[in-house]
Amino acid sequence: MDGIEIDETLVRSLLIEQHPDLSALELRRIDAGWDNQMWRLGGELAVRMPRTERAPSLLGKERQWLPMLAARLPLPVPTPVRFGEASAKFPRPWTIARWVPGEPADRATVSRVEHAADALAGFLKALHQEAPNEAPVNPRRGVALETFADDADSKLQSAVASDVVADVQRVWEAALSAPVWAGPPVWLHGDLHPANVVVSDGTLAGVIDFGELCAGDPANDLAAAWLLLPAGGAARFFDTYANGDAAMIRRARGWAVLHAASLISIGQAWERGLPGGQPTWGRAGRLTLERVLADR
Repeated sequence: MDGIEIDETLVRSLLIEQHPDLSALELRRIDAGWDNQMWRLGGELAVRMPRTERAPSLLGKERQWLPMLAARLPLPVPTPVRFGEASAKFPRPWTIARWVPGEPADRATVSRVEHAADALAGFLKALHQEAPNEAPVNPRRGVALETFADDADSKLQSAVASDVVADVQRVWEAALSAPVWAGPPVWLHGDLHPANVVVSDGTLAGVIDFGELCAGDPANDLAAAWLLLPAGGAARFFDTYANGDAAMIRRARGWAVLHAASLISIGQAWERGLPGGQPTWGRAGRLTLERVLADR
C-alpha cells in the first residue's frame, strides 16, 4: 500500500509513538491475514496493519461493531482494544486487538466433530440476531443468490473438477430456486472460511477477521457447516442450530459451493505462481465440495 514496507521497526516505532505502555512487549510477525498484516504483541494482543486499499474501512467496521457483539459470542474473537491513528510514519489507521489462540483451520485438523459442530452452531445462534437499521450491508454477502446468477456457471466450470461439476451445478440450481430470505436482516460474520477460524485441541476455538461483518440472510454463514466441519458434521450442526428450514439449508448449500469455488481458484493461483494465491485454500475448497455432494 503506497509502497510502504511494514516491518518490525515501523510497527515498534508506531507503538512507541502512540501506545508507549505496550511498546516493550515482544513483537513477532504472523503469517496470516489477507487485507491486514498481523503482528503478535506480547501474549494476549495482536497488531493489525492495513496493507490493501480497502483494509482501513474493514478495520473501522470492526472498531465500531465488534466490541458490542463480542459480549454475547461464546467463542473468542479479536475484539479491538486500542487504536492507532494515521500519522507521518504510516498514513492509515491501525488496530490492536485481542489475540485469539489456535491454529487456522486451513492448517489444522478438526477431529472432535460433534464438539466442533456444537461450537459453531452455538456461535452462529448467538450472532444471528436481528441487526439494527444502521448495520453495515455488503453487496456480495448475505444477499439473494440471484445476485451471482450471471457469473456462477463460468466460475464453477473453471474451478470445479469436470467429474463433479454437473453435480455441483445441480446444487447451485436448487439453491437458486429456493425461496429467498423473508425475515429481518441478521448479523453475519460474512467470511467463515477455514482461514478465518482457529482450531485447538481438535475443535473450533475462535473466530477471527470480522472485516466482512454485515447484515443479511443467515444462509451465507450457514455454509460454514461444510466449509469448516469434517464429513458428517453438517447434520449435527443443523440439529444444534435449530433455526434453519429446508429453504435456508438449500441456500446455504449454494453459498458453500460458491465459496468453495473461490477457495479453489485462489489455490490454483498459488499453484501457478500468481499474486493472491494461497497454498492451503485449494484443498479446503475441494473438501467443501466433497462434503456438500456427500451430504444429500
